[in-house]
Amino acid sequence: MGKNLFRIAKQKKIKYFLISFVDLFGILRSKLVPTRAINEMQKSGAGFAGFAAWLDMTPADADMFAIPDPDSLIQLPWNKEVGWLASDLWMNGRPVEASPRIMLKHQINKLKSQGLSMKSGVECEYFLISTDGASIADPRDTQSKPCYDQSALMRRYDLIKEICDCMIEMGWGPYQNDHEDANGQFEMNWDFSDCLVTADRHTFFKFMVKTLAEKHGLRATFMPKPFQNLTGNGCHAHISVWKGKKNIFLEKSDKLGLSKIAYNFLGGLIKNADSLSAFFNPTINSYRRINAPPTKSGATWSPSSISYTGNNRTHMIRVPDPGRFELRLMDGSANPYLLQAGVLAAGLHGLKNKIYPGKPLYCNMYTDYKKYPNLPKLPDNLEQSLEKLKNNTKMKKSFGEHVINSYLKLKESRDFLRVLLLTCSVVFDFSLLVICVTKMPVIIESANAGGSSDS
Repeated sequence: MGKNLFRIAKQKKIKYFLISFVDLFGILRSKLVPTRAINEMQKSGAGFAGFAAWLDMTPADADMFAIPDPDSLIQLPWNKEVGWLASDLWMNGRPVEASPRIMLKHQINKLKSQGLSMKSGVECEYFLISTDGASIADPRDTQSKPCYDQSALMRRYDLIKEICDCMIEMGWGPYQNDHEDANGQFEMNWDFSDCLVTADRHTFFKFMVKTLAEKHGLRATFMPKPFQNLTGNGCHAHISVWKGKKNIFLEKSDKLGLSKIAYNFLGGLIKNADSLSAFFNPTINSYRRINAPPTKSGATWSPSSISYTGNNRTHMIRVPDPGRFELRLMDGSANPYLLQAGVLAAGLHGLKNKIYPGKPLYCNMYTDYKKYPNLPKLPDNLEQSLEKLKNNTKMKKSFGEHVINSYLKLKESRDFLRVLLLTCSVVFDFSLLVICVTKMPVIIESANAGGSSDS
């Protein structure tokens, strides 16, 4: 028998539920539902007009219903009257294929049909900035190499502690918090899990960090590159594939500790990285992070070429330990569900076709890239990545051509509008935030810079 949300609410004294979903641009949408109505919502879902979100729908379409997943329930540690639920979107009695959580679940089921599952963890970097978005929030955070700066970290102790305490209470297994490579930048790490759980937690983490930052009179942003001279916000993903309780990526006799299956999976990512940048780096601002010149700290910590290596952070894929690898391409604007779905789709392509990723490169790619002129490069801008995705027949087949076309249609229409806006010397009220192109650094925090779940 499945979980009954009404009974759980009575036991936990939950008065309201946030029935939530993430649209194709990563924006978190919700309805606040009183516990008295949760039985019907659990059965039939909360109704939404799909065209009102970034989904490929029209105003004439029927109601869309967000059916909550009881297993995703999180009781807000800072407001225990409220429970948060991730949901799957349905319309006319069928799943909405071009919706992120459904897209991820389809990929999970493909891997599951082989008796396998993907586990993942994410490293979500974020800035704490002034409420107007013009600067970092801490004027004393000025070191040229601020990574791991204890004083700057402890000046934000109250906020960092509250976020970490929440993760401990929720059972996520947080294990470290640090000041990152840019002034005003932080990262918090928690245990890896099944990729759907990680995607749900990733979504909630961004909501939690921004909410608690506001409570402390601050503003948090996951925007890829809010400041030109500072290191951008990455969202690195650590990947392994399992058969039951066995990590089938692990091969102790291999130099990097990876099995043939792991290399094939990795080969799929190498093969499709340029087109999947449309998911992993989905905003105009994303391309100010990759292919960027060195920052104030001396390095961008982001890739520009498609390569892999051992324990070396200058490549797109790093193998830090046996049995897993780290994909360093993604940034803070990545949709949590499309991030995992893209990795899975590319990995499945690699497994099916036994793709060989080539030999690892053991070099400092930041300084030695000219020695490898034939190494494939990552896209220079969003337009290029969308074009790569448009022409990738393998990914269209994996996700469904109509699904990819829906994503491309929305991205191309919205970002064309954004480019027009950014060429105008005006103050324009966009998504509740005022952008002054001529007077401010380019900090477009829409409900989101280029359509991210937050930037």
